[in-house]
Amino acid sequence: MSIGQTFLALLEAGPRHGYDLKRSYDDRFGHARPLAYGQVYATLSRLLRAGLVEVEAIEPGEGPDRKRYAITHAGVTDVERWLSTPEKPEPYLQNVLFTKVVLALLTGRPASDLLDVQRAEHLRLMRELTRRKTGGDLADQLVCDHALFHLEADLRWLELTAARLDHLAAEVRR
Repeated sequence: MSIGQTFLALLEAGPRHGYDLKRSYDDRFGHARPLAYGQVYATLSRLLRAGLVEVEAIEPGEGPDRKRYAITHAGVTDVERWLSTPEKPEPYLQNVLFTKVVLALLTGRPASDLLDVQRAEHLRLMRELTRRKTGGDLADQLVCDHALFHLEADLRWLELTAARLDHLAAEVRR
């Protein structure tokens, strides 16, 4: 996810301080990994240098002065372009799990054990996401559904790979 474009879109509702942007981002998108403050201010600095935001006001506070950022016309144009550009589908043609299966086979380790452990981890995460989805709002439910569908596809791949493991082992060892 592009944090910069996300900040720009959040700023379209009105000027905000960095702290407010972080809180909005974390509430909507940062459940699994909230932003660090350093990342927030580094991103705002880049947006400022690029002319996509401007400092609307500087307010004194108990600590350092607080800057309120506003989106510029160039920033609005950037958000419009970003939102209208489709994301490249990620086909996962060479993922770490596949690499581990092949390497287990190459080194004489039981790849079926690796697949079983991975299946259990996928199921654990699916249970966790299902619990989160049950208590969440619609946006959280949709995020969880997206992750659950990907995990289901991974589980299908795990089952298919387990069923073809002997054949794959023969090919890998050739």
